[in-house]
Parts: sequence; structure tokens; C-alpha cells
Amino acid sequence: MMPVSIEDEMRGSYLDYAMSVIVSRALPDVRDGLKPVHRRILYSMKESGYEYNKPFRKSARVVGDVMGKYHPHGDQSIYDAMVRMAQDFSLRLPLIDGQGNFGSMDGDRAAAMRYTEARMARSAHALLEDIGKDTVDFQPNYDESEHEPTVLPAQYPNLLVNGAGGIAVGMATNIPPHNLGEVIDACCAMIDTPDIDLEEIIEKYVQGPDFPTGGTILGRQGLLSALRTGRGSVVMRGRTEIEEVTSGSRKGRQSIIVTEVPYQVNKSRMIEQMAECVRDKKIEGISDLRDESDRDGVRVVIEIKRDAIAEVVLAQLFRFTPLQTSFGVNMLALDGGMPKLMNLIEILQAFLDFREVVIRRRTIFDLGKAREKAHVLAGLAVAVANIDEVIALIRAAKDSATAREQLMAKNWPASDVEPMIKLLDEPGRGVVKGKYKLSLEQAKAILELRLHRLTGLERDKIGGDLQGLGSQIEGHLAVLSSREMLLDILKTELLEMRERFATP
Repeated sequence: MMPVSIEDEMRGSYLDYAMSVIVSRALPDVRDGLKPVHRRILYSMKESGYEYNKPFRKSARVVGDVMGKYHPHGDQSIYDAMVRMAQDFSLRLPLIDGQGNFGSMDGDRAAAMRYTEARMARSAHALLEDIGKDTVDFQPNYDESEHEPTVLPAQYPNLLVNGAGGIAVGMATNIPPHNLGEVIDACCAMIDTPDIDLEEIIEKYVQGPDFPTGGTILGRQGLLSALRTGRGSVVMRGRTEIEEVTSGSRKGRQSIIVTEVPYQVNKSRMIEQMAECVRDKKIEGISDLRDESDRDGVRVVIEIKRDAIAEVVLAQLFRFTPLQTSFGVNMLALDGGMPKLMNLIEILQAFLDFREVVIRRRTIFDLGKAREKAHVLAGLAVAVANIDEVIALIRAAKDSATAREQLMAKNWPASDVEPMIKLLDEPGRGVVKGKYKLSLEQAKAILELRLHRLTGLERDKIGGDLQGLGSQIEGHLAVLSSREMLLDILKTELLEMRERFATP
């Protein structure tokens, strides 16, 4: 045993706990915009086949998979995270397609997980695209029985599109949602003009958040501070209009109609506070309040007394109720595993750098697969070109192992496929003086070759497939040798995301 100072032990334990909460629970990664629990939910759904074009599955089944394989915490915390990803009033681009009661703007809780059903939304599929192509690193899960991704190969900047919120130890993050089309336009501008500055991006592309519940943003000082420094306060107002009653007993009176409420405001609670202000005489001039919202949208009707002025009442509503509120922006995210306060251009650049790495890793993976396939086809092409000799060798061999060894031992004429073999880039293997030695994989493929592939059409097909793979290999090599081509692919894929998911 060693004596340890209680003070030192508490300090070290607290720091370990703080970093665990920061990295493993509370803060999103700047690259995919997700916290670990959200990432695990989406990855688990992908692995289980709960895709956007497949049938819905019970939410309890999804939660059980996530908890058992990747997230050994309470089932309710997993379900709450899943519910939020399905709410179109919480996320600008929902990642879960929910069926059943997933809560409302009035603060109603979602139904129990045994009643609701879910599957991945199409937007979530774009976050996981190419995850099977060695595009991201994996790590062991909590009991080392499975592996999980450290980040998802997101095809769009999800951190800005859907925002994030979380409280860690000694720090917190609160990132508002933004318009996907505007954010992608900014990314494309940064690709086309690498030295573009933040002010130009703010002026031309991303002028502020785009909240899923609508509303309007009041003033620009706090907004600009948030975009420039990562910290600021955005004042939000509900969208209202004043209607004149043209018929009935209230003819000639006015009504204030609320059609959009500020982000994260509980609509039911907002109406209650309006009623309390009327009761306490903080606001005078209101004769009736009612909520006429339905599946088509929000509609809160505030009837004005005959002798009251609607504009004055509206100003009082903005002052005393959540019809006007503020969103405290604190754009804190994990960058390289460390918490960092980031402004708009830093978040965009981190995403673009990440996508560049993803596309490079994907291209290397595709190149390897194409070379593996071409390697086997090159062996088949050599065998087909020398088919009589190959058949004689196989017939003379006493067993398949002997035939395989003899195929590998012989130098085969291979002038016809020499250009393709050069593309395979195999150290120590190649065509020497027009001759080529088959590998173990090629010899096995020749022995498994079916007789119908010796027909003229099939022989031509092998040659055609080989040429097609040669073009693919050359294309992959060109991308890996040219950053300009890689950035063109990055921009094209971003524009595809814009076409698929952008909204006004």
C-alpha cells in the first residue's frame, strides 16, 4: 500500500470524472455533430437494418439493442435522446422517423417506448453513408464484445444544421440549428475560395440560425457576436399577424394571431403565462385566449377588446411573456477530443477537413477492393488465353493441391494483360519478359472456374470486366494524387445533400 494525499486523489478523480462527462456524454463532436448516445442509437439502427425504406420497429427494441451493445446506462436516457431526434420542432432535420406519440410543442411527453415505433430517417442514412469502407476509426464497446465508430462519416455539417445542447462539468454547449442549404453554400464557397473570410460568409451565406419552429430574430448585435466568436445572445420573437373580424358579434374588433413560436418555448405554458398576465392586469385589452393549433400548424388566437389597440397589446405580450425570448449561443464542441469554443468558420473548416479525410480513406478502400477483384480477373484472363495448356495441366495433376501448385509454378505468357497487372501495384509480382506467375488466389479461382465461362461471350466478358476495373483503378489513383479532384468530389456530394434535404 502507498499513502496518497486525499486532496490529490480528489483532484485527480474529479478531473477524470469531468473529462469523462465532457468527452463521453455532454458535448458533441464537431465532425458529425453528435454526442455518443445519439451516435450509438443511429449506428445500432443501421446495424440492425432499421433503414428509412424498411418497416418501423418498436422503440423498445431499438433502446434494448443500444443499451445491450453500446450504451450501458438507463433505458430512459436512451429513449429520451431518440425521441428528440424524431421531433421536427426540436431538430431542423430530424434523424429518426417516428410513428406514434413522440411528444409535442405543448410539453407533452412521448408515449412509452413499448407503444411507439421508429426507423432511421433518410437524413440519418446520409450521416452513416460509407461507414463500412474504413472511412472512420472504430473502438471497442464497454465490454469489448463489439466495436463502435468514434465518429460517423457525416455527409453534411450536422452540428450546425441540427444544433446541440448539453451541460458538462464546468462548461456547457448551446448551438442553434441553421438552414442546411445556407450552410452547404458556405462550405462550397470555402472550397472554391479557400481564403474567404468570416464576414463574407456571414454577409452572403449564413446570416443566422434557422429555427425549426420558425419565428423571427430581433436585432443583429448578439447574432453577429455568436457567429464571430461562438458566444452571444439571439433574441427571438414569435411570428404574429393582426386580423380584423369582419362578421359575427365581434365584427370590427381585432385579433392577434400567433402562427410561429420561439424555439424551445412550450406553447401551452406560453398561453398560461399570457392568461396569468391578463389576470394580474400586467396586460390589459385581451378579451379571450384560445389555442386553435392543429396538424396543419400553430394558431394561437388572442382576441382584443373593442377599446384596446392591438399593437400596444402585442408589445406587452413581447415584454411579459415567452412570445419574445432569447437563445444563449455557446458553440462549444469537441475538436480533436478536446472541448473548444468555435466560431462559424472554424466549425465549417473542421467539417470540410474531416470530409476530405473520409473521401480519401473511402477512395483507398475502393482502390484496394478494385485491385483485389482485378487481381483475380487478371489470373482468369491469363488462364483463358492459355486454356488448352491449363486444361492439360489440370487433367494430368493427381489432385487439386498438385494442380494449384503447378499453376503457380509455371511462367505463363501474359503480354495481353501486362498493362492491367502494372495497375495492381504488387511488389515483387509483375510481368517479366512477357511471362507472369499466378498467385494462390488466382490459382484457386482458375480451379473453381466453371466451364460455361470458357465460351466466347464469357471470355469477352472477363476482358470487359478487367478493362472496367482498370478504369476504376486509374480513377481512384487520380483522385488520390490530386487534391483538386478530391475537393471536386467533396463539393459534388455536398450539392447532392443540398438537393436532397434543403428547405426554404
